[in-house]
Amino acid sequence: MTQPADALPEPTAEQAAMIARVRRMMLIAGLTTALGVGALLVVIGYRLFRSEGSAVTTAATATLPKGAKIIATGAAGDRILVTLEIGGRTEIRTFDAKTLKPAGTLSFASEP
Repeated sequence: MTQPADALPEPTAEQAAMIARVRRMMLIAGLTTALGVGALLVVIGYRLFRSEGSAVTTAATATLPKGAKIIATGAAGDRILVTLEIGGRTEIRTFDAKTLKPAGTLSFASEP
């Protein structure tokens, strides 16, 4: 009986040992990669859930100058912006969104 043209001959003992060694190295590389990806997912999950659970509610009262009117409010990144009109002048005050502490003031005035 003849072998088909696409049939491969049986590997020699030396070739079989080399194939077994390559398979073992591939198994080690695959397990190492899976372990690394698993550790990465654990770290990402830990940081994601830890940051959500650590939100602290803060209550604060900001005092405005007498006669000041709030024109607009907004949020930009980790800042809260409050636009005020104080005696005909426009002023923007920024506050840190997490601590609600004042972060800066920008005043506008008309040229004489």
